[in-house]
Amino acid sequence: MGLNPESEYHSMRRVEAMEGKALELPVVEAKTSPNQRGSLVRRARCLAWLGIGWHAVEAAVAVAAGLAASSIALIGFGADSVVESFAGLILIWRFAGDRAESQRAEQRAQRLIGAAFFVIAAYVGVEATRTLIAANHPEASWVGIGLAAVTLAIMPPLAAAKARVGEQLGSSATKSEGRQNLLCAYLSAGLLVGLSANALLSWWWADPAIALLIAGVAVNEGRQAWRGEACCEVC
Repeated sequence: MGLNPESEYHSMRRVEAMEGKALELPVVEAKTSPNQRGSLVRRARCLAWLGIGWHAVEAAVAVAAGLAASSIALIGFGADSVVESFAGLILIWRFAGDRAESQRAEQRAQRLIGAAFFVIAAYVGVEATRTLIAANHPEASWVGIGLAAVTLAIMPPLAAAKARVGEQLGSSATKSEGRQNLLCAYLSAGLLVGLSANALLSWWWADPAIALLIAGVAVNEGRQAWRGEACCEVC
């Protein structure tokens, strides 16, 4: 009986597949060309530096205003700005030199940024709880209110820009660092409500109560950043 040519063909393909199985590697389709990726990396670094510069100003103003008004919320907001500057430096480190193409650097950056979220959550949560228990009544701070309003306007567009670049690069670290900017916007919104309620209505408890909610958001964001939200490709 003669062999079926089609059957013989498939048999040969199976043998070839078995023989070459150990050499097969998953093929990853690049999202961007090398030139486009280089441009995106430069944009990611530029956005990180912009964030670091603003957070430095933010931290100085917030801490000074917080000390003047005896406001732990403002001082905590300044401390959060320092942590966010650290996250920006992590992102710059991640895209420096050969690390721009390193998946290991991407994973380390994700973990470090996730840890920074946990630091923010711990600090804000502890200080908010202490403020509620001690029933501290901070003075009104119009400087703090102005700072919170400006930050609330600046942070969401910066976070959105980082999210777009992170998506194009396939970098969870970039998107996680952008979410820290979004968390900063949440913090500034809470700070604005709390400081305004204290200044206009003498609701001293509003600030720490909102801060506790934001601490919970920070914990969730930290867990997502630690795991890495989407980047399965070789970056």
